[in-house]
Amino acid sequence: MYNNRNSGGFNRNRQRPNSFRPRFFGAENINTSLFIKKAQEFVKIEEETTNNSFEDFNLNPILLENIKIKGYTRPTLIQDQVIPAILENRDVLGIANTGTGKTAAFAIPLIEKILKNPNKRVIILAPTRELALQLKQDIRSFTPGLKVYLALAIGGAYLREQIMDIRRGPQIIIGTPGRIKDLGQRRVIKFGELDTLVLDEVDRMLDMGFIEDIRSIVDQIPKSRQTLFFSATVNKKVESLIDTFLHDPAKISIKTQDASSHVEQDVVRVQRARKEEKLQELVAREEFKKVLVFGGTQRIVEKLSISLVQKGFRAQGLHGGKPQFKRQQIVKSFRENQISILVATDVAARGLDIADITHVINYDKPANYSDYIHRIGRTGRGNNKGFALTFVD
Repeated sequence: MYNNRNSGGFNRNRQRPNSFRPRFFGAENINTSLFIKKAQEFVKIEEETTNNSFEDFNLNPILLENIKIKGYTRPTLIQDQVIPAILENRDVLGIANTGTGKTAAFAIPLIEKILKNPNKRVIILAPTRELALQLKQDIRSFTPGLKVYLALAIGGAYLREQIMDIRRGPQIIIGTPGRIKDLGQRRVIKFGELDTLVLDEVDRMLDMGFIEDIRSIVDQIPKSRQTLFFSATVNKKVESLIDTFLHDPAKISIKTQDASSHVEQDVVRVQRARKEEKLQELVAREEFKKVLVFGGTQRIVEKLSISLVQKGFRAQGLHGGKPQFKRQQIVKSFRENQISILVATDVAARGLDIADITHVINYDKPANYSDYIHRIGRTGRGNNKGFALTFVD
């Protein structure tokens, strides 16, 4: 139980002043009550009824064995519906949150199709470098013993190495829109030779301003392609792309609760001068096993991560001012539990998908409520309950 004495602790019952008015714009004006919410009970994905087993998809025996080695027993709901649609060469519109098994839903059938036709060429667009790298790792985990080759195309990494990898003729290229477009302009990626397009986390890509890059890329890929389109939400911008990019798609919507519904949300009342002390006090507690801390600026992130290390915590800072290879090392260290605290800016943490983060701490309040939902969605993934704390003074 957290106390509420002095400037620490949580306060669920604090009375609002009469002059209070809900606001949603600007970090200082977000309605603080939005940061307080109980986690909801939810049905585990594995408990939902599916029609198929992986054996029913008639997959290559080695691919099927790789699936079993990864610990997959039965398809999740989205895998159950998406895999056969892709194998039937249909376009797919998938509406699903992270944590539903979405990556495997398109990776498994695409690998199967490549095994049957090694000349297939697939391009996968993702909103961030970190997500693109993660997609490559996830897809590669299905390919041991198989002649399926992948290449990465992301900004902030060595361009020459990426060009060499792509010129070797991989069947799958995974990357961010800006770098993919650049490599197309350099004629390294030949869009006219591609036959499959995957757009992952489309809503996030549009939020980040990639719409023109995406349109430029898609316009150069043959219209006879197969297009797989995945988004957690559908708004007017997303709808405009659906109508333009997809032909008679199989529409698959996995109705799960909002990512934040699995997260216990609360505030920590703390004076600005004591925030760093309060953070150290919290992360020292046993239940804070794997913590993502959001700072408002690169300077704050760097300062906090250094002070935590000096206090004996296993911590590192992640922000856009660090080279891409260093960011990859830091994310890998966090994923593999070599560090237990990651301090990050919003931009650096976009696309971060690590299943076992126990707590998110908003050291600095987010700029808006949308960013808040994105932040706390880093915990409570899949079938896990998460906790989110926001510092307010």
